[in-house]
Amino acid sequence: METSKGHAAAPEVAGVVGAGLMGAGVAHRASQYGMRVVLIDEDEEALERARQSVRDNARLAGLFVKGGAPTPVETILSGIRFTKDYDGLAEADIVVECVTEKWPIKRELFRRLGEVCRPDAVFASNTSAIPITRLASATSHPERVVGMHFMNPVHLKSFVEMAQGYHTSERTLQVARAFAGRMGMETVTVQDAPGFVTNRILMLTVNEAVWAAQDGVAPPADIDRIFKGCFGHRMGPLETADLIGLDTILLSLEVLQESFGDPKFRPCPLLKKKVDAGLLGRKSGEGFYKYAAANSSGTPGPESR
Repeated sequence: METSKGHAAAPEVAGVVGAGLMGAGVAHRASQYGMRVVLIDEDEEALERARQSVRDNARLAGLFVKGGAPTPVETILSGIRFTKDYDGLAEADIVVECVTEKWPIKRELFRRLGEVCRPDAVFASNTSAIPITRLASATSHPERVVGMHFMNPVHLKSFVEMAQGYHTSERTLQVARAFAGRMGMETVTVQDAPGFVTNRILMLTVNEAVWAAQDGVAPPADIDRIFKGCFGHRMGPLETADLIGLDTILLSLEVLQESFGDPKFRPCPLLKKKVDAGLLGRKSGEGFYKYAAANSSGTPGPESR
């Protein structure tokens, strides 16, 4: 998969493992820009939710297109194969891992990818906090592993944070950049470290916002209004936490605390309490805000918790 000048060509077939909010978003984006996509999840219901998420987001995105016609919803959906079969990754030029932020699960997945994928396929992890070098150790070809940290909602973003592991090859970086470029996205490559740049900073911000809510400094809605009004953010930290998933926030903070040994990453008890109660954010219908049951990508309800 190289051009005549020796540069990596943009992937034609992309695999995505994990059909949650992020995986569905990556699959949507890749298909929207003309790639064939294989979206894999072992949960049939997760695949169906992903299909509905792509359909809903593609329809909504059409309302924001400026100049030219939006990509038809059915065109995007027809470019994605929703399946439980890992053999579907055999043709993939690049595979993006979007499974839960737990080392044993990711380790087993990367081992499996090495068995079913082509010998030149690139493995990109969307991990929130686990170092790329550690993930690469689960494969027999660590030079083919790179970090690609997408941001939600993927289909509306234009930037990807990339992370270079200790063994990541130049060709792997080129393929990942070509993949992002084909999707109309810019990249910045950072060195491998827990949380990279974005989540090392974002998780602290979110956690401190949760502490402020727990301490009664201000209710969640006011905390978010302050961030949007004072800093020009489109979403406040607690709205962002609900979008990402409070369970993912908690797991990321735990990885960062373990990796750095720094108490500043200690998760706020209120965050743990919400996760224990199953209040995970938009995907469960309630986190710091309540959401309409029929609209997993809806706006915060009038009642915050």
